[in-house]
Amino acid sequence: MRELSAAVSAGTPAVEVLSAHKTYPNGTVALQPVDLTVQEGEFVTLLGPSGCGKSTLLKMVAGLLAPTDGRLLLWRKPVEQLQEAGRKLAFVFQSATLMPWASVSANVRLPLELAGVPRAEADGRVAEALALVGLSKFAGALPRALSGGMQMRVSIARSLVVQPNLLLMDEPFGALDEITRHKLDADLLALWQDKKLTVVFVTHSIHEAVFLSTRVVMMAARPGRIVEEVLIDEPYPRTPDFMVTPRFAAYAKRLQDSLLRASLDGDEPGH
Repeated sequence: MRELSAAVSAGTPAVEVLSAHKTYPNGTVALQPVDLTVQEGEFVTLLGPSGCGKSTLLKMVAGLLAPTDGRLLLWRKPVEQLQEAGRKLAFVFQSATLMPWASVSANVRLPLELAGVPRAEADGRVAEALALVGLSKFAGALPRALSGGMQMRVSIARSLVVQPNLLLMDEPFGALDEITRHKLDADLLALWQDKKLTVVFVTHSIHEAVFLSTRVVMMAARPGRIVEEVLIDEPYPRTPDFMVTPRFAAYAKRLQDSLLRASLDGDEPGH
């Protein structure tokens, strides 16, 4: 059983956001200066109303967006120097973003081909990644033959094939039905534990945030900023039974109240 204390390392932080903010050329302030530290082994979820900058912050961590000011460090290095730190990251988008003409295995192999990994090694890593997400039997299938949940599994396999230390996920299960979503949440936790990943996860779902996270970071909009952090001090593995306990309900109520405050705060004049 993975206790919370074991999930959080006291060593070098995996992610450091240091007074980073983002203002777009049209003057829109997407993020006020944000400070956030994610320790190695944490599962941190960003939660908040639409437009609060969750995805912007995640893309800044990934190096997909540059901050207007401030710094973002991964294992104490800029993202472009991540490989020098002996670390890798992967990003899972809201949609599966698969190549419709290519097989499942070809979709998963793509980042390895781009990195110049020899085909024999790449095929072995693809097979391992597909086994991790339960899709070994579908290696030759085209994306259109798969359900939405299975397509998202392919996307996750494609992120795992690079053997990342840091997994960034932007509402990956938001478009799925509840049953599929709960199953993928449970599978994600198993992968997080098995691969000793650090995960930063974006969602609009309070229940998903409580179920998955070691810590939930609440954000408010207009302009985006962090307003509260809630530690989910519960042991792993977490099963669906956890979701019907008084403890789960208490965490959900606290986050619901925090989300309401964040939403109202963002609507005040001047914001």
